[in-house]
Amino acid sequence: MSATLVLASGSDTRAQLLRNAGVPFEVNPGRVDEEMIRRALEAEGAIPRDIADALAEAKARKISLKTPGAIVLGCDQVLDFQGKVFSKPESPEAVRTQLESLRGERHMLHSAAVLYENGEPIWRFIGTVRLFMRNFSDVYLEAYLDRNWESIRHSVGGYKLEEEGVRLFEKVDGDYFTVLGMPLVEILSYLTLRGDLPK
Repeated sequence: MSATLVLASGSDTRAQLLRNAGVPFEVNPGRVDEEMIRRALEAEGAIPRDIADALAEAKARKISLKTPGAIVLGCDQVLDFQGKVFSKPESPEAVRTQLESLRGERHMLHSAAVLYENGEPIWRFIGTVRLFMRNFSDVYLEAYLDRNWESIRHSVGGYKLEEEGVRLFEKVDGDYFTVLGMPLVEILSYLTLRGDLPK
């Protein structure tokens, strides 16, 4: 990297994606009041895609103002079910309710990435994936929650596609990295075109 890349996220998954791609970076989580931002945007009638973008930008901007000269990457993901944004579940009961709503239906994941430099946005991208959840049984749902609660408690949809959560689906249309919360190919393409990563 010709400039330091800072990941403004505490997500282990996002950090691992960058590590696996051989990208040098530092982690400096951009802690913002996501719930307050989301509620304010929803009150204004913002669509889920724009909420993901605004949250990613808030994180990138916060850290960029503290790290001049660095390229700061902010990311966020929201689950969009019929225009409603789902939050990270706070209990197994909340996950159960979410998954019962999604069962047999289609929903979308919007994964936004925003790059900032010297307090200004220089690039943004929002990837969208459409996921079709199968009509799983109540028995399977209970067993799934028992086995996976500790792993999925910080996942917006109550599942991780890279783990047992993949068994909840019958079809996924879109980019795998976007499902994981980071449109990695697009980020790397931009950094390469800019000359921050070798061509």
